[in-house]
Amino acid sequence: MLQRILWRALQLLGVVLATAVLNFALLKALPGDLVDVIASESGSVSAEYVAELRQLYGLERSAPAQLLSYVGRVLQGDLGYSFRFGEPVLALVLQRLPATLSLVGVALTVSVLVGVLLGVAAARRPHGLADALISSAATLGYSAPMFWTALMLIVLFGVRLEWFPIAGVRDISAGYQGWRLLLDQAWHLVLPALTLSIYYLAVYVRLTRVAMIESLAEDFVRTARAKGAPERTVVWRHALRHALLPVLTMLGLQSSALLGGSIVVETVFAWPGLGQLSFEAIKSRDLPVLLGVLLFSGVLVVLVNALVDVLQARLDPRIRVTRRAPAQGVPA
Repeated sequence: MLQRILWRALQLLGVVLATAVLNFALLKALPGDLVDVIASESGSVSAEYVAELRQLYGLERSAPAQLLSYVGRVLQGDLGYSFRFGEPVLALVLQRLPATLSLVGVALTVSVLVGVLLGVAAARRPHGLADALISSAATLGYSAPMFWTALMLIVLFGVRLEWFPIAGVRDISAGYQGWRLLLDQAWHLVLPALTLSIYYLAVYVRLTRVAMIESLAEDFVRTARAKGAPERTVVWRHALRHALLPVLTMLGLQSSALLGGSIVVETVFAWPGLGQLSFEAIKSRDLPVLLGVLLFSGVLVVLVNALVDVLQARLDPRIRVTRRAPAQGVPA
């Protein structure tokens, strides 16, 4: 077990380093940099001043030299310095990370739990009334653009009904503390998390429905029913456990898409997370900040996929890789 854990940790480290190198290469291939933005904002600047800025920011070196310097700093825990925001990138990312984790975590939990429940309800009676309503609603939620869903929720629940706040992570003027502050932050989280979860909930509804229909037709389900097992036990203990495997696989694949979708949601709702930070870094060509956000996003995706692998092994014993010593007298 210890060898498996160490091997898995080395694999995750390799994936993170490869992600960092790939992100750096792709971003360096884009036209423009921080100095170009500063020069355009300043109006007319001399070539000598531009050269001084490039030397100050280390942009006069070749791309391979900058890459080696960046990887070396990353291995030491140094993500660089943001001259646009005026603070270290690591501190800036850690400051915005909790807001994104709360948004993505709540949206992911809601979309998976509600999607699985609705998918099971639709699969119980395929092509029935409940299946038709749930499938139609899922298709509508998936086809609607995320920014349009966000604007409609703002207009309905924020402007018309005035039930939820439409921007920010908390009410700064209220000065809440303790539980009041936590409740206020949760109240601000409702509309952004709902916007993000509506889009991805449809995927889990459709996937769970198909997987449950196939699972309910398997031999082990018919055997459980023949033994007199209650229908609730057959559905929720036997069939659903088998149907959750593709759902967990999709969860690992969509973890990166959720982080990417949070950029739109955080921008619309002025949510101070990594998505809004990356959008600001793109506008100002702040390469260290953008690299830091992408690196942390890659780490989160890798950790989520590692957790998915563990959960899949718990649900399906066939996935578990066990190494047993050969029996005495039997060749290995």
